[in-house]
Amino acid sequence: MAVNKLRLKISTPENTMFDDEAEMVIMRCVSGDMGVMANHIACSAVLDYGPLRIFNDDVERKIAVFGGIAQVRDNVLTILASDAQWPEDIDLAQVEAERDKIERRLRDSTDDLQIQRDQVIMRRTLVQIEVSSYPLISAPEREDT
Repeated sequence: MAVNKLRLKISTPENTMFDDEAEMVIMRCVSGDMGVMANHIACSAVLDYGPLRIFNDDVERKIAVFGGIAQVRDNVLTILASDAQWPEDIDLAQVEAERDKIERRLRDSTDDLQIQRDQVIMRRTLVQIEVSSYPLISAPEREDT
């Protein structure tokens, strides 16, 4: 393994989404965002809905993660996500239509259980919209000095 890198493994019940080295990972946890770099102390965290950012060799990739758990141990960050999507796998038109439908239903609903279900779906669509707006791979722009 390269110096100053950790192994990142992202899995869902359906497949392995990522298994490679990374310099840094920033993930959305229920207690707030958490950054992990090489040689991080061992810990676990509960993941929330949100973008997960992977930094490697001046390149940043993002993936939408929808809950799960993360564990750091022996310079390996293992993420077991309930679901995850790369930007290229998100159908933005379909997601925006779903968001519009949920917004209308939330305005008209009086059923508390249905409102809670719709709020969860709304959170998912908002994360999908946010992640799909990112370029597939982005490198920071540098100023020449």
